[in-house]
Amino acid sequence: MGLHRHHHGGVFFTALLLIFLHLFAHASTSSSILSDSNASKLRHSRLFKSALQNKASNEQLADLWTPLSNQGWKPFVESTSASSKLPESTGFIQVFLDGGLNQQRMGICDAVAVAKILNATLMIPYLEVNPVWQDTSSFTDIFDVDHFVNILKDDISIIRELPDEYAWSTREYYASAIRSTRVKNAPLHASANWYLENVSPVLESYGIAAISPFSHRLAFDNMPIEIQRLRCKVNFEALVFVPHVRSLGEALVSRLRYPIVKNIEDTVGTKYLRQVVDTKDGYGAGKFVTLHLRFDKDMAAHSACDFGGGKAEKVALAKYRQTIWQGRVMNSRFTDEELRNQGRCPLTPEEIGLLLAALGFDNSTRLYLASHKVYGGEARIVALRKLFPYMEDKKSLASPIERAHIKGKASLSAAVDYYVSMHSDIFISASPGNMHNAMLGHRTYLNLKTIRPNMALLGQIFMNKSMSWSEFQESVIEGQRNRLGEIKERKPKQSIYTYPVPDCVCQQL
Repeated sequence: MGLHRHHHGGVFFTALLLIFLHLFAHASTSSSILSDSNASKLRHSRLFKSALQNKASNEQLADLWTPLSNQGWKPFVESTSASSKLPESTGFIQVFLDGGLNQQRMGICDAVAVAKILNATLMIPYLEVNPVWQDTSSFTDIFDVDHFVNILKDDISIIRELPDEYAWSTREYYASAIRSTRVKNAPLHASANWYLENVSPVLESYGIAAISPFSHRLAFDNMPIEIQRLRCKVNFEALVFVPHVRSLGEALVSRLRYPIVKNIEDTVGTKYLRQVVDTKDGYGAGKFVTLHLRFDKDMAAHSACDFGGGKAEKVALAKYRQTIWQGRVMNSRFTDEELRNQGRCPLTPEEIGLLLAALGFDNSTRLYLASHKVYGGEARIVALRKLFPYMEDKKSLASPIERAHIKGKASLSAAVDYYVSMHSDIFISASPGNMHNAMLGHRTYLNLKTIRPNMALLGQIFMNKSMSWSEFQESVIEGQRNRLGEIKERKPKQSIYTYPVPDCVCQQL
C-alpha cells in the first residue's frame, strides 16, 4: 500500500480509517463486542446435544487418522535452472507487499519469478505494515534470509541492501512524488511479456525498477514451466521461518503429540498446566487436528451473513461494513438464506464443531486452534470447546516467556500457526481465505490430509432445523466424500499456490 497512498487518496483514507477503527475497537468494547449471552447462544441445539453424545466407531477413527495413500505424484525437486551460471543482471527489482502473511508470501514467490523473467537482481521484498494488525515485522524478522538466498542462488541473484548509488530508492521516496523508476500500472495477473515490454525499459534506463502495487500481479496461466516450478520452489522450499518461530512451533507440536501431567515452571516462575488425553483404543494417540478459525469482525462484516447474535450484532456489523467499505460489499445484496445456499457464509465455531463431530472426531480429539481474535470473544467458542475439551492454542501450550518474541506481532503469530498447521495430521479451515489456500497448496504438495468443507452443502443443511443427527451425519459424510485430501489438479485461472498439481510435481513411475 505504501507506495500508492500518495496517488490514491481513497486507499490512503481507508488505511487511516482502518487504523482508527482498530484503535477504537480497543477503546470502546461496549459497541463492538457481542454480549456473552448472544455470542454463546446455540443455533443448532438439537444437533449439538446429539454431537455431545457422539462416539465414533473404531473403523471410523482408523479411517480418519490414516495418512493419505500415495496419489501418484511427488514434489519436483530438480534445479529449475538449466545452468548454474546466472546471466548478467539487467538491474535491480524492488517490490512492496501489502496484506497479511500469506498474501505477502505469494507476493514474494511472484517477485522471484518476475526477477527471473527479467534476468534482474531481486532486493529482499519490503513488507508493508498492515493497517489493521499493525505488525512492523520485516522479511528478515519472519523468514530465514540465509536459507532463502542459498536455496535460490542458482536461479536468481538476491541482495539484502541496495548499492550506495541506489540508496535513494526507498519506500518514502516513492510515497512523496511521482517517480520514473516506479512501475504502478501492472495489471492483475499480468503476463510474462507484459513485464518484458513494460519493466525491462525502466531497468535499461535507470538500472532499477520498483513495482507497486504488486499483489496478484503475475498470471497463473501461459507461463513457462520453469517459471511455474520456480514459484513452487520459493513457496515450498525457500521460504522457511526464522529459528525462534520454528523452535516455538516445534515445542507446540511436541506438546500436542506428547502431553504430560505436571506443572511446568519457566525461567520467570510462571506455571502452566499440561494435560493428558486418553484416546479410544489408541486411535488418534499422538495425533492432532489443526483448525484455522478465521472469525474476526472484518470477516463477519464482509460476509454479510447472520451469525445469530441478534439485532445488535446485525446493526453493529452493518455500521462497520458501511464505514470500512462504504457499503460496497457484494454479499450485502443477498439474503442470509441466499448466501448460505451459495456457500458464502463462513462456518461459526459451533458449526465447524458439528462438522468435525459428524466426520467422527469426538471429545478425545486434540485440536489446535489457529486463529487471531474471534469475534464475540471466548463466549463465541464455548460450544466448540464443549465438543472438544482438549482444544489448545498458543497461550494454553506455551508460557508467556516462550511467546515473548511473537507478542503483539500478528505476522509472527500467524507464522507459528502456519508451522503447527503444516505439522498436524489433519488441517481444516472454517472459511476460505489466504490461510486456507496456503495450507491446501502446501499440504497437497507434501500429500498431507486436508479437509475442504463443502460450504454450499453445509450452508443448506444447517438451515434445515428439523434434521436428525443421523441424517445430518449421513449428509456431511456424503458431502465430504473426496474432500479429505484427494488431489485436485489446477484449472485455468486458479492459483498455483493453492493447486500445485500438476505444475509443481511430477508423476511417480
